[in-house]
Amino acid sequence: MRLPLTAWASITHRASGVFLFAATAVLLWLLDGSLRSAQDFAEVSELLASPLAKLVVWAIVAALIYHSAAGIKHLIADAGIGETLEGGLLGARIAIGVSVVLILLAGVWIW
Repeated sequence: MRLPLTAWASITHRASGVFLFAATAVLLWLLDGSLRSAQDFAEVSELLASPLAKLVVWAIVAALIYHSAAGIKHLIADAGIGETLEGGLLGARIAIGVSVVLILLAGVWIW
């Protein structure tokens, strides 16, 4: 069985929400570490300079970007715009396209 693009967009929207929920723990841990002392702030800054940490931050930002774009698409659909099959497909394509562009820009910014 082959799922349509709108189903994949919905599934990935939910998955990105779950990922963001888990990522909140990582972000809070980093925030806590950076606020303890000047030395701990320097350690967190050094940690965030590593390629692995940048990849993790990029993944979190990518999830946030996609989840936000898909959420805006859902809000627009809740307003009665794009409720048809064609409108849903167009909305999913736009959300994915905008997300890809913004995720690439975020990658350039982070790296």
